[in-house]
Amino acid sequence: MSGLQCLGEDNIWFEKPRYDEAERRFYEGANGPSTHSHHQSSSASGDQELVSRMKSLELENQGLHKVVEDLRAALFKLENRVRVLERSPAVPCAKVGLEKSNLHCPLGLFKQENRVRVLERSPAVPCAKAVTVQSVKVEEEDDDEMDLFGSDEEDEEAERLKEERIAAYAAKKSKKPALIAKSSILLDVKPWDDETDMSKLEECVRSVVADGLLWGQSKLVPVGYGIKKLQIGCVVEDDKVGTDLLEEEITKFEDYVQSVDVAAFNKI
Repeated sequence: MSGLQCLGEDNIWFEKPRYDEAERRFYEGANGPSTHSHHQSSSASGDQELVSRMKSLELENQGLHKVVEDLRAALFKLENRVRVLERSPAVPCAKVGLEKSNLHCPLGLFKQENRVRVLERSPAVPCAKAVTVQSVKVEEEDDDEMDLFGSDEEDEEAERLKEERIAAYAAKKSKKPALIAKSSILLDVKPWDDETDMSKLEECVRSVVADGLLWGQSKLVPVGYGIKKLQIGCVVEDDKVGTDLLEEEITKFEDYVQSVDVAAFNKI
């Protein structure tokens, strides 16, 4: 048998790739697509989603660009209106009412635009006070020009009223009682010895009389060796009576008084 005859009799599968592809399709129809095909389909769907998102972002970006351009145009117009209002002589106070630092914020832009509109509608309101003052001054100047002798009479009348008020204030002030400064003094009056008559000594001390002097309570305080000193209080007016005067007057009673000391001195 020749070689060609052997090859003709053998069953060789020359179209195996076609049969493999048919078998694969059969099993895919029975069990679903394979993992590789599923991965390809998922990647394809992911690419489509990414493309759609990119398209939406581009549209949104275009819209934002348009909004920014509109804001820039509105800002430019508003700045021009602000310049016009600042240069206008009828509204010298416009600079104070506008805040340019907020013009870059959309909300601040809206507020400033409303304020500009208000100022444009009523340009004479902020300066009404100045206009009123100027008109009053003009009227006063006209009156002064017309009344040539009234100014002297008014000056005399004002001077007279001023003098009357000063006199009334001085009289009212003079009627108020003056504040008198007083002090409370506690004196220690010492006798010569224990045989000194303390009642007579106290009588001598109280015999000192002066304007602005008022004697108070007294008591005998033991010193030692049977000797007692007289402790007596008084209230004095500072402008009329002093401690030096009291010591001088009390020490004049040499028969009973050895010395006088100030034990306490308090302002009232």
